[in-house]
Amino acid sequence: MALLQLGYKNAIRSSLTFLIRYLINTFYFLAALLIFVAQTDIMRKILGLVLILLPFIGIAQKLTKADKLLIQNIQNHINYLASDELEGRRAGSVGEQKAVNYIVAQYQALGIQPMGVDGYIQAFPIDEGKRLTSGSFLNINGEALVYDKEFIPLSNSGSGKFSSNAAITLNESKQVWFKDLNEVLDAAVTNPHFDLNQWIIDFTKEVKAKGASALFLYNKGTFVDNIQFNKFDTATSLSIPVVYFTRNAWLKHFNDDIDTYKINANIEFEHATRTAHNVAAFIDNKAANTVVIGAHLDHLGYNEDRNALDNNNAIRNGADDNASGTSAIIELAKLLKKKSPKNNNYLILHFSGEELGLFGSKYWLEHPTYKGNLNYMINLDMVGRYDTARKLTVGGYGTSTKWAEVLAKTPTSLLTHYDSAGAGPSDHASFYRKDMPVLFMFTGSHSDYHKATDDWDKINYAGEASIIQYVHNIIKNTDAAGKLDFLKTRENSMGKSNKFTVSLGVMPDYAFTGTGVRIEGATPGKLAERLGLKGSDILLQLGDYKLVDVMSYMTALSKFKKGDKTTLIYNRGADEVKLDIEF
Repeated sequence: MALLQLGYKNAIRSSLTFLIRYLINTFYFLAALLIFVAQTDIMRKILGLVLILLPFIGIAQKLTKADKLLIQNIQNHINYLASDELEGRRAGSVGEQKAVNYIVAQYQALGIQPMGVDGYIQAFPIDEGKRLTSGSFLNINGEALVYDKEFIPLSNSGSGKFSSNAAITLNESKQVWFKDLNEVLDAAVTNPHFDLNQWIIDFTKEVKAKGASALFLYNKGTFVDNIQFNKFDTATSLSIPVVYFTRNAWLKHFNDDIDTYKINANIEFEHATRTAHNVAAFIDNKAANTVVIGAHLDHLGYNEDRNALDNNNAIRNGADDNASGTSAIIELAKLLKKKSPKNNNYLILHFSGEELGLFGSKYWLEHPTYKGNLNYMINLDMVGRYDTARKLTVGGYGTSTKWAEVLAKTPTSLLTHYDSAGAGPSDHASFYRKDMPVLFMFTGSHSDYHKATDDWDKINYAGEASIIQYVHNIIKNTDAAGKLDFLKTRENSMGKSNKFTVSLGVMPDYAFTGTGVRIEGATPGKLAERLGLKGSDILLQLGDYKLVDVMSYMTALSKFKKGDKTTLIYNRGADEVKLDIEF
């Protein structure tokens, strides 16, 4: 009933907001029309000035001095955190460290207590898996090929230097062998048990026995081979280097009219790690319970981890994702430090590694820097693009019986959408998995998500200020509620991207480093539950697309639309299961 009443109130506010916006838009249209028809330059200038200043005149009448200061502070934070100087704040990078230093300086200036391992900071390792060394290369007829764009070694490839001092034939050689995978897949099309990976293992042994120093694979046809590099592959390494050429590379560097190629190459691997950093600060009211307020500080850098949605070498500054949330909790901490409700303490957490799979929040929960009694968690992720079309999504209200009452008592002029689910691809999901009530603030996806165009000039600063004030009021209105009870909710795959038209309805285990996609659970009522999928199942293949990791899973999903039929292969324990499915 409380949420129903809240819905009525929001409906009234929505109607009033629509009417006001209609009147303002009408004024804009008439002013623009006057400018167009004005006969003198001076009239154009006067009307143009009125049109430019009108929004600011209106804001000035409504905003208090504190509101203006809050908006300016948010802009200052985001201007720095989303600047090119920080190079996209990739977890474990120099840019991430600059962001961490900036955040720490804010809490030091506020006099908020550190709650990390080393002052405010909690360092944690990121396993980057296997990768080519900087000394690896591949030259064909004297021309260097570009790793990842033109060639990739198989993740279980052998290592070593190899070259041809004399010309070699395209089909066979005692030095380097070439093989078209399309021919192999065509021959195996009637064999339902054919395994391309096993074929490559067997064929590599065969050519090695014939004197091959390396094996080059390519695909000139239409059969999907799905060759990918799995940096966490633990399979036994092959006895010689095995390299795969992309289609574009094959067309560029190889020609059916030429049957000799000079090759010089070195394929060597290393296992890399890097160190990322969480930030933790604490407002101690000597209370029995502690509220967690969190946001992730990292973004995609130059797309070194290949999780961007555009394809270039530009910096992904991540103004909305998530300089907006980072700035918001800095300002929330400022409000709570100045005058906070006294029945809770407040733990402020900035997580790194969220973009890699909630690494920072999971690490903090496994290695908590604060051992007190946690009450609930509020997560702010992408709160900078509020408008009346996208609204503000308030997720997690179903994770406690108290949330509906609290939200009904917390008025806001913001247009809101409520989602009961506690899970989702952001850091609140880590806390929900530990049976903690959560709220998730999110202003919706957009065309700049995970792209180089997510910049500071597209942020709605006044809208974000209103969200900060709304969250602050929610915190105040829970102060008298004591420790909130916890409820399990439906599993929701609500995400920050809108690129998929189908879903299995599973929650991936982002921390899994094996081959495939291990799931934490199936969403009730969704396809995965109907298929009988369970937590700890490992998804291996969707149709023709082998699933190496979560990114390859998302890529595979993007290939299907509603109504498509395909097959799903997964492991449950030691058993491999194959199912026919329809999206």
